[in-house]
Amino acid sequence: MRPFVIAAAMFALGGTAASADAKYPTDITFEDGAIAASLTGTPGDPENGKVLMNKGSGNCIACHQATALADLPFPGTIGPLLDGAADRWSEAELRGIVSDAKVMFPDSMMPSFYKVSGFIRPGDEYTGKAIDPAAITPLLSAQEIEDVVSFLMTLRDD
Repeated sequence: MRPFVIAAAMFALGGTAASADAKYPTDITFEDGAIAASLTGTPGDPENGKVLMNKGSGNCIACHQATALADLPFPGTIGPLLDGAADRWSEAELRGIVSDAKVMFPDSMMPSFYKVSGFIRPGDEYTGKAIDPAAITPLLSAQEIEDVVSFLMTLRDD
């Protein structure tokens, strides 16, 4: 039952915080895996981005480690260490990676947090039935993507 509740919450929360000015996932242009322009035109909030790193909808910590998140239990080890992320990737590259890592890294296991199309046989949770493609919402809102990117931009090797 618990996986169903978590999946339902992730699905439901994905579209709740969308801004009227936000770019819709299908309107985004990637260039070499990066998204140059902000998805919202509003600066990201690094504090909220840090919260999203350990929240069901983002949950980056399940796969990644970062010294700035050392107080969070059970960090993952399958994703790259996030320390120095802002030194390794530009803001545009981080925006692209968080939105849909598979554009830059086709073999990535990282989920696409801002994608609503291109799925193979998407299911309607645990019903065994296909979902209406129009009902698919991104895991994170455009502003939440900007918030996570803003937090990642604070992670430098200094």
